[in-house]
Amino acid sequence: MNIFFLGAVAIIAYILQIFLGMKQIKNFNSVYIRMKRKGKVAIGRRPGRIASGTILLLGVDSTGIIQEAEMMQGTSILARFKPRPQFTGIDIHQLTDSSILTNENKLTRKAAANAQKIYLEVEKGNHQDKAPVSPIFNLGNQLSLMKLSIQEKLSKKDENSAFRSSYHEK
Repeated sequence: MNIFFLGAVAIIAYILQIFLGMKQIKNFNSVYIRMKRKGKVAIGRRPGRIASGTILLLGVDSTGIIQEAEMMQGTSILARFKPRPQFTGIDIHQLTDSSILTNENKLTRKAAANAQKIYLEVEKGNHQDKAPVSPIFNLGNQLSLMKLSIQEKLSKKDENSAFRSSYHEK
């Protein structure tokens, strides 16, 4: 098989993945903005690397009652948000104690527990969102640290040689 054909197929697949990924992000943003206009939004995540990932958006009113719920679950970039009416009417403070979760799969239960945990932390003022560090950014940090270390060693060498030369001149 021709190497150029395989390269073209790989490039087309990559472009298609980027396009569908952008559509998925657009879907998330539209659902989130729609819910945010109505009140607070609790977001529960259960990321999946190999297994299916889950994102649960819970639209919560000022008293803590879930007014709207949508969930995206899947392993591919084709996954979209779907309404989850079984969560409406539940107080988010008692979400993990609710009997509704017994009928849900493990990933949904974990995402719901994550949404409740973050909501309660934000409510208390204790939550600080930690953005995950990408491997590329981490590599950049490591290279910057190596550069600083090398510069520091070189400047110490220069200081030592300057000290030695001034000592020998006396």
